[in-house]
Amino acid sequence: MKESQFDTCVIGAGPAGLAVARALAERNLPYTHLERHTGPGGIWDIENPGGPMYESAHFISSKTLSGFGGFPMPDHFADYPPHRQVLSYLRSFADAYGLTDRIEFGVEVEGVEKNADSTWTVTRADGRESVHGQVVVCTGAQWHPNIPELPGEFSGEVRHTVDYRSAEELRGKRVLVVGAGNSGCDIACDAARTADHAVISMRRGYWFIPKHLFGRPVDTIANSGPHLPMWLAQRVFGGLLRLVNGDPTRLGLQKPDHKLFETHPAINSMLIHHLQHGDITARPGIARAEGRTVHFTDGTSDEFDLVLLATGYVHKVPVAQKYFGDEQHPDLYLSSFSREHVGLFGIGFVETNSGAYQLFDAQAQLIAGYVHDARHRLPNAERFTQRIRADRPDLTGGLKFVASPRHTGYVDSGAFVKYLGKVAGQMGWRTEGRPPQVRSPRRADAAETAETAEAVA
Repeated sequence: MKESQFDTCVIGAGPAGLAVARALAERNLPYTHLERHTGPGGIWDIENPGGPMYESAHFISSKTLSGFGGFPMPDHFADYPPHRQVLSYLRSFADAYGLTDRIEFGVEVEGVEKNADSTWTVTRADGRESVHGQVVVCTGAQWHPNIPELPGEFSGEVRHTVDYRSAEELRGKRVLVVGAGNSGCDIACDAARTADHAVISMRRGYWFIPKHLFGRPVDTIANSGPHLPMWLAQRVFGGLLRLVNGDPTRLGLQKPDHKLFETHPAINSMLIHHLQHGDITARPGIARAEGRTVHFTDGTSDEFDLVLLATGYVHKVPVAQKYFGDEQHPDLYLSSFSREHVGLFGIGFVETNSGAYQLFDAQAQLIAGYVHDARHRLPNAERFTQRIRADRPDLTGGLKFVASPRHTGYVDSGAFVKYLGKVAGQMGWRTEGRPPQVRSPRRADAAETAETAEAVA
């Protein structure tokens, strides 16, 4: 057993875990970093067992706004990088900051227990234990599928998209994709190109935001333009989308029952394209299934061989569920600090309407600032501890999010970033990491290797 009162255990080496490791390393804070897979990258490594990655996956935020602070994505990346480029970026990031060699790979965590002295015991799958002053759980939010019951009895194949990898799986089949999240839209487009017959089922109408407007990534336009009040932004951009996409009901889509930005954005240019060309058909929610026939709530029905459930994920934290509470959305201060258990943190569980990496970076910097001040017994630490318990800011940005499990605990990115900056300023902490002091030659090697693999593929 390793006694290590001031050591921090970071569980997981995906994007969130790497952001935390860098923030701790920048402050020379000791830490132990555990990862069950054979390399860093988390869900972006398509070879990571049990992960949700698929061949057609790309970032839904642009490279310009997706990198960690101090380490932008390379200019030669695509506007919306494919998963192999994202993985090469994450591994280059880990190498550039000397994080890779500090990760214990192939180490699965079985559980985390709070000790009487407020330290934490981390138990590995092989039975080994270690004691730490703090634990940061970065195990990710897209590993545990949300699987609703399909009404009736369907005699074909039913799968969640967590197991989906390639459009080849759809060839020669009649496919129904259920759900219109970003992965659901991607996979529906795969079905439109490959399946014998393709349908997408959505319980409500959605706003579809194209990835490019006026030849630019859409998020860069929103980020660089005038910052409008939310009610005005909804009117301006809602009107623009109506001009760009036209009447959605012409394509079999339902009219949105909510204002723009009140659900997680569906950022996809190709689904509208395939609907316009008859490659895929849109249907409302499912009423019931009988054999191979699926009946929809509008009275129509169709025959299918495969139903793919693109119905999202729950935020389970199996290594420490009893401390994190709700499986749908843990109640964490600023989506990262446990309110009840000092020294317990989690990153990667925030649901918001922007790219995640800069948010992970800001959260990681706040955690590291807090751990640093606590270690040095600075008054900031106790002041922040009180704040964690009592502060419940409104981070909706004035939006009324739709009532759905996905939007439990949802925050508006603009409001979230602004409040993180305010808190950090009051505490004297940074909100983003610094550039690496020495560029690692392995960074270029990793990017070149990934590009070569893409060219061969």
